[in-house]
Amino acid sequence: MAEAGAGGGGLLSGGSERRCRARLAAAAAGARRGAAAAAAVLVPLCSVRGRPALLFTLRSRRLGGPHSGDVSFPGGRRDPADGDAVATALRETREELGLALAAPSVWGQLRPLPDRQGQLVAPVVANLGPLEDLTLTPNPDEVEEVFTLPLDHLLREENQGYTHFRTAGRYGYTLPVFLNGPHKVWGLTAIVTELTLELLAPGRYRRKTHVPARSPSARFLQGSSA
Repeated sequence: MAEAGAGGGGLLSGGSERRCRARLAAAAAGARRGAAAAAAVLVPLCSVRGRPALLFTLRSRRLGGPHSGDVSFPGGRRDPADGDAVATALRETREELGLALAAPSVWGQLRPLPDRQGQLVAPVVANLGPLEDLTLTPNPDEVEEVFTLPLDHLLREENQGYTHFRTAGRYGYTLPVFLNGPHKVWGLTAIVTELTLELLAPGRYRRKTHVPARSPSARFLQGSSA
């Protein structure tokens, strides 16, 4: 399993967890009810030799389609038997990584985000604990590689970037990328990473995402981190 960088301080301390749980719960209580998310991903916080980190996967090229070979978080489409987005994220994590997480490890949900097809994806934040204490058995049909990036690495400006996109010949929107790790983190996974950093380290991360108000996705992509 690949690892990059070091540091991170007390971002996963008990005090930080309580603050993040409270913020996520308050955001959920104040959110307007809408259509249920069509999919969910787990945002797997963890520690590697005592260093707070995020765990990512590289999707297997066996999957084919537009997402094969992409950096991602464990997740997928909601099954009819899933009670909610948390159930979807936990089930997908079990199927992809062979990791069965208990509900108490879940801190809460970030706001849903649209994927490339415009369907909403719910990011579920959970703390796996020390990675050294876990046994991961990635499903080779779904996961090509598992790697971690320390939170301190993600919070350093030299490891942050952005991409401007054009639509109809003019500026369309800006999305973040995270650099200098085993793989570039981009797309929806980078947006979820950005929201997670804003949640964990308010004031230390400057948002890169910018979507003009005229965009149909603006209200999802330009809202608060929770």
